[in-house]
Amino acid sequence: PGELKELKSGERLFLLLKKRVPLSVSRNKGKMLHEIKSLLTEEPESCLDVIATWRKLRSHEGKKDEVSQESPKPHKRKPEEEVNIASKRQKTEQVREIVSEEHQAGAGENCVVSEEESDQDCQTESKASLESPPKSSIEKPTENEKQNFSFRVSCRCSGAIAKILTSQEIGRAVGIALRKQFGWQADLRAPDLEIFLHLNDIHSVVGIPLFRLPLANREYIRTAGLRSTVAWAMASLAEISVGAFVLDPMCGLGTILLEAAKEWPVTCYWGTDTSDSQLEGASVNIKTAGLDDKIELFKASVKALPLPSESFDAVISDIPFGKKFKITKDIQLLPDILQEMERVLRVGGIIVLLLNQDLRKRMDGIAKTVENESLNAISDGADETTSVKALNNDGNSSTSGTGIEEPVLSCGQMCFGSLVPDGIYEVSLGKTDAFIYKYRKISTAGN
Repeated sequence: PGELKELKSGERLFLLLKKRVPLSVSRNKGKMLHEIKSLLTEEPESCLDVIATWRKLRSHEGKKDEVSQESPKPHKRKPEEEVNIASKRQKTEQVREIVSEEHQAGAGENCVVSEEESDQDCQTESKASLESPPKSSIEKPTENEKQNFSFRVSCRCSGAIAKILTSQEIGRAVGIALRKQFGWQADLRAPDLEIFLHLNDIHSVVGIPLFRLPLANREYIRTAGLRSTVAWAMASLAEISVGAFVLDPMCGLGTILLEAAKEWPVTCYWGTDTSDSQLEGASVNIKTAGLDDKIELFKASVKALPLPSESFDAVISDIPFGKKFKITKDIQLLPDILQEMERVLRVGGIIVLLLNQDLRKRMDGIAKTVENESLNAISDGADETTSVKALNNDGNSSTSGTGIEEPVLSCGQMCFGSLVPDGIYEVSLGKTDAFIYKYRKISTAGN
């Protein structure tokens, strides 16, 4: 378990109980609920075997991780105008879902079920009381263990099934079935075991979270901004080497810099931002992580960085455009921002950007405009060419050669300036998806 916790880009790890094709959707709710319950109840011995493995793994964790298993809400980035850092820190420390509880009484089936809904993601959980030491055999629970062993059910459903059944209905049915089958007690806030169901149009999966808290919860980050798992993934694409200079010109709370400095410490990191509150929060995070000697912060605009040209080996940034930052109109500034990033990047260096859907469309539009201009220039006399990694129409990258000095600008490559694409990666931010764009600088800016 200790080694598994070192994984940096996974949100949560699960022991697999059951994986099947998508459920058959019908108007008969009873039939559908029966099929869902059978995922756990038709092979009870197999279920107990997996739970026994989970208990053995948990026994290695000891009592230090015996904290609430309740999943925290995804940390969200804060707009500049929001409250000061002290209140942000307090929110982070209290980042536990506030759950409303609905009581349901029945003969031998006392359960409490809660639900938090979003557009297509819903979570439901069952509740009662708890406490028992880990069990390391695959034997069925004794009567005493049945009374003490507690569980909850979390369900996330989307697609066709979500139009027929709510997560609350599924969670209640599965919770009651498990209580009948194994005699366990339900507990929402501090269960011994969490059963997680993920039902969609692709598959039906049942698993047990391996750890109480998501791996994205970093002990060394005081105030969270961008998800640390995504920040680490971005840094891993930047090809950071020993002695390199790395810049985040829109650093916010410094999550990207923190993840990079933790993983690649023999490097110089610089962060800039225009917000005093964000820089203050980043400074607190850096001190908490003990990285004061690795990361430098200063106030500056990404549109006019007070830095020499070609002075950094990598530029990594989460561009914070969008409605929640109330600067949607500033999306038009993206070309200026890219040009300044390109200017401070050395030839051969890497730019890694996180973009939402709107920014991705804007980026592709910029690239196509520059691409057309470059194609016209090439047709007027450029005759030395070298293949580079290009982007297919489906967004995946494919390699047609290894040279990077003099690129061929082909349709779909989406180059701009001296930067050529080196990959596009889709990542999840919870309720929404985003895209990591990677570019490599092949010549001096403007050449």
